[in-house]
Amino acid sequence: MAKTKTLYECQHCGMTTPKWMGKCTNCGAWDSFVELTQEQQKFVKNSKKNSSTTPKAKSIAEIKEEEVSRFSSYDIELDNVLGGGIVPGSLTLIGGSPGVGKSTLLLKVASNLSEHGKNVLYVSGEESAGQIKMRANRLGANQENLYLLSEIRLEQILLELEHREYDFLIIDSIQTIYSEEITSAPGSVTQVRQITFELMRIAKEKELATFIIGHITKEGSIAGPRVLEHMVDTVLYFEGDSSQELRILRGFKNRFGPTSEIGVFEMKSEGLFSATNIASRFFNRDSNQAGSALTVVMEGSRPIILEVQALVSESHTPNAKRQATGFDNNRLGMLLALLERKLQIPLSGYDVFINITGGIKITETSADLAVLAAIISSFRDRAISKETVFIGEVSLVGDVREVYSLDTRLKEASMQKIKKAIVAKKPLEKTKIKIYVVDEVTKLLEWY
Repeated sequence: MAKTKTLYECQHCGMTTPKWMGKCTNCGAWDSFVELTQEQQKFVKNSKKNSSTTPKAKSIAEIKEEEVSRFSSYDIELDNVLGGGIVPGSLTLIGGSPGVGKSTLLLKVASNLSEHGKNVLYVSGEESAGQIKMRANRLGANQENLYLLSEIRLEQILLELEHREYDFLIIDSIQTIYSEEITSAPGSVTQVRQITFELMRIAKEKELATFIIGHITKEGSIAGPRVLEHMVDTVLYFEGDSSQELRILRGFKNRFGPTSEIGVFEMKSEGLFSATNIASRFFNRDSNQAGSALTVVMEGSRPIILEVQALVSESHTPNAKRQATGFDNNRLGMLLALLERKLQIPLSGYDVFINITGGIKITETSADLAVLAAIISSFRDRAISKETVFIGEVSLVGDVREVYSLDTRLKEASMQKIKKAIVAKKPLEKTKIKIYVVDEVTKLLEWY
């Protein structure tokens, strides 16, 4: 009798090994290996077999460029993130923390599309049709062409797609759907891989635009295997606190457009809506307070004025705290070291806290100058005028360097009635704002 071979699979990345390991050597996850049954081993081996068809490679010079067609979701912000609209046959993954508005947004989009004559199928593996109906009544999403299916079996979902022609499909969520051909539990690597492959196949064959909702882990990444993000065409993440009104939808992967754009939404009792006027939502200009400075960041092609808040207080512990929300902690440490070195400001005995208002995470370096200004303002207890913005990158040697799209940033600041700008270099275009050039960190104190 042949000896039964064992096979273990990592539930994070899908790596297989004949021996159990405490730590995956591929993705670094701990205690993630699960033993596969004989049926699961056959599926894994079959999925790794190469195709026997004859290769038919062509020169790239002979291949014609495909024109990507789109249709609107009738939501300005979502269309902006997707690069102009929804592509027929595309597979989009959208993730976010519980209660941030993933299901609410897609149900509203489904209503918009069905209202304009498209057949939409909303598949829910977490809620019953009656529960979705209650949300639809609140959102005003009752349309004849919007169909609900409360189902977790993939085979039944595929039968429904064969029964009626649909233009748009929503899966809520991918971790709850399972295939009867695979014995592993829903959400496992094998299940997610097979289900995503089938959804991708049916989306391409029928040119069916498909949106998949994915759960996230406590670290903020999509739950399940990383192969899920590699297989889909577009990956979107919802950012923001569920207790706040403003939510941000950010693109991390898009095969049909740029990934630099963001969408800003506002949660109301009637649902999630595109935020039409966000220019003054991320800063408070009612009063001047110490520890607050304004900057202008670029989110894609959109300039946004943000308020950087700093709190410097005397530390009562041997190791002073350095904590930042919405700003890189490592970069904060660098800027504090620069303040002590170049400006002789003794911050080693002080706790320093940085906060970026509005829940936005700054990923560019243009806010360095504003962070320094806010820290100095809090340390000296001197308020900075809310009619002033700080735009500039600070280097390790103490230079203040110019940033890209300075004219666009200053134009937005001018529209918000900003009167002064502290920058590294004069802009090319004329502006009504009074410009102060600061090319070294030491000159920042002269401006004070």
